[in-house]
Amino acid sequence: MATSFKDRNLIAVIGDEDSITGLLLAGVGHINEHQKKNFLVVEDGKTQVSEIEQAFEELTQRKDIEKQIAERIRPTVDKYQQAFPALLEIPSKDHPYDPSKDSVLKRVQKLFGD
Repeated sequence: MATSFKDRNLIAVIGDEDSITGLLLAGVGHINEHQKKNFLVVEDGKTQVSEIEQAFEELTQRKDIEKQIAERIRPTVDKYQQAFPALLEIPSKDHPYDPSKDSVLKRVQKLFGD
């Protein structure tokens, strides 16, 4: 069954407090009429992997996830194969970009046979 445009969310964020705050200040935050948020703040040592995975599944129509958090649920992220909506893993200030863990780069390399 196709999702109607009004039910579809274009952007969602799973990240640490600083990343979420910045993106919310940029205007990506949304709470729908059912009080569902398009973001999840992950706190080190407090947020369980199962909670992150559940949020990831609920936010399937919209993706923006911090790389360190994607690593915590890597099997779930790797199973996601849809082209749209795209999944974007962003580095945080505490965890710099590591090309060896970039799922998008790995898919591109696989496509081009590298």
